[in-house]
Amino acid sequence: MSEELQFENRMSDADALMWHIERDPQLRSTITSIWILDSMPDEGRLMEKIERASRIVPRLRERVSSSQFSMSPPRWEVDPDFELAYHIRRTRLAGDGTMRDLLDTSQLFAMQAFDRDRPLWEMRLIDGLADGRTALVMKLHHALSDGVGLVRMTTSMVERGREPESGDLDPMPDPPPVHLMTQAERFLDALDYERRKQTDRVRRTWNALGESLAEVARDPVTAAKDLSEAVSSVGRLLQPVSEPASPLMQGRSSRWRFDTLRVPFRPAKEAANRAGGRLNDAFVAAMAGGMRLYHEAHGISAEALRMSMPINLRTEATATKAGNQFVPVRFLVPLQIKDASERMKAIRDLVHQQRDEPALPIVDEVASLLNRFPTAMTTSLFGSMMKGVDFLTSNVPGPPFEVYVCGAMVEQIYGFGPLSGAAANITLFSYNGDLGIAVNTDRAAVPDPDRFLECLEQGLAEVLGAS
Repeated sequence: MSEELQFENRMSDADALMWHIERDPQLRSTITSIWILDSMPDEGRLMEKIERASRIVPRLRERVSSSQFSMSPPRWEVDPDFELAYHIRRTRLAGDGTMRDLLDTSQLFAMQAFDRDRPLWEMRLIDGLADGRTALVMKLHHALSDGVGLVRMTTSMVERGREPESGDLDPMPDPPPVHLMTQAERFLDALDYERRKQTDRVRRTWNALGESLAEVARDPVTAAKDLSEAVSSVGRLLQPVSEPASPLMQGRSSRWRFDTLRVPFRPAKEAANRAGGRLNDAFVAAMAGGMRLYHEAHGISAEALRMSMPINLRTEATATKAGNQFVPVRFLVPLQIKDASERMKAIRDLVHQQRDEPALPIVDEVASLLNRFPTAMTTSLFGSMMKGVDFLTSNVPGPPFEVYVCGAMVEQIYGFGPLSGAAANITLFSYNGDLGIAVNTDRAAVPDPDRFLECLEQGLAEVLGAS
């Protein structure tokens, strides 16, 4: 890696909240990535490369340690019984080796819960695909990282050519040291963590208070307005919803269905540029168009759907920090804008408005407060909010060039995000001039996934036609 990743000893309050609400299986936060390789990678090199990665990226060897009596977020600690063979296994694909066979196998793998006493990731090397291809399927818990952090974490696994790189000849790094804390050490560590956290919050609050008082002295009307907007923003962030906005995609279950779409990068980027927006605006506009067409195919006219998307909070100063640095925001997306260019402009304005929400920088403080409530209460509260989301979208930038895994070229990459209570999660991953779109749907909400996929394809065609 070009820069060394920095890892915290504890989850953030927001990650801890995501971890605790999984007592409801429908709210699980499992990310699944599928890499299609043009051949079988060298297994010996692969195992050695992942062993090396697990020493460079200590999170891959760490498990979660928590106590229901602790007020602090769970700790990350090195698993004393870490065994690489548990986390990566080779299997052969059943069926005819089609993409559908692979997706059916992968979705079952993704739905299986993690062993919470081990590091929260697993990998399957699957051979038997048509034309001699192989798949590398990885799943990990969202508490480990967001999509951007995941790309950085997996950098040590990929190469720029088929031959071994010079770094593979370096001595194997030492594994991270194992230390199991005593109960007294855990208590003191949690106490020190809370002391440092509260001290930092007091410092930031004091600085903000000083700035606020200065602002009040300069312009009391504007200062009062800013305070009111901040309070309203927190209310919007936590606003409960009783049911999905879609009159069609109402059902919720723990049964996932994986599908994929693939489009070239350049036409999508050109369409976004012509509308004065970004690639993400074109992507969301295409998905909104597909949602409209899907409802119309069922004879239903929906004015708007509730969408959730992550707002990336990474800055230049935090670019090397591992873990999650995003805030999920929810907002209504209009469906009845038939013109694709106008729809992209409307999406651009909506997303810009979400990025400017005053509550985004204090989401961890809000999560810290919610973590003080009993888990059952928090799960019920967040469950109602998340199950009221119709669909999620996410956009993860990948490498714009070919990469290889131990002698095999990566042809395609798809990243399936968790449903987390929604009817669908649609994730775009850009790689080597293509956009791999991973579609994860709840079978209870979308019982006809083939029709759903066709409608999303038509939505993409509308947007690409705008270029």
